[in-house]
Amino acid sequence: MQGYFLDPASHAYLPSAADILPGLVSLSRAFWESGLPVIFTRHLNTEEDAGALGLWWNDLIRVEDPLSEITPALDTSVGTVLEKSQYDAFHGTGLEDTLRERGVERVVVTGVATHLCCETTARSAFVRGFAVTFPVDGTATYDEQHHLATLLNLTHGFATTTRVRDLVDAVESTP
Repeated sequence: MQGYFLDPASHAYLPSAADILPGLVSLSRAFWESGLPVIFTRHLNTEEDAGALGLWWNDLIRVEDPLSEITPALDTSVGTVLEKSQYDAFHGTGLEDTLRERGVERVVVTGVATHLCCETTARSAFVRGFAVTFPVDGTATYDEQHHLATLLNLTHGFATTTRVRDLVDAVESTP
């Protein structure tokens, strides 16, 4: 949930991203208050690590760009900020080790873009043996067709779906 996707002046602006933000704020707070790990991803690129993304994106997200920051609406102090350079949050990062060290067996994938970073990370989590929950209203992308296609694909063998509010309620009601 970086400024890059939330700022109307950005070429990667996702108008629906702002709509999911309140739910993600509630979800991260519920996880943190329940002692569950919260991991925020910050996508950054250099010419060297962009790989094929450099072919698809006409503007890489660079560390010095203020739009690369995670939106202040999300309190990143309640979790860990993981920098990544590909759609897959596991690729070239310590995410798997971090999750295993914390005894995590199920991951919840939220954010943007549904059919790019979120779907790729969900599939990657699955092949690493994690159960995956994918809130249908916890991700956003450029259009409804891509969003629904991801949900259809993931629910056929990769992830269970739920709503953010139901997930927050379940976390808050767990002793």
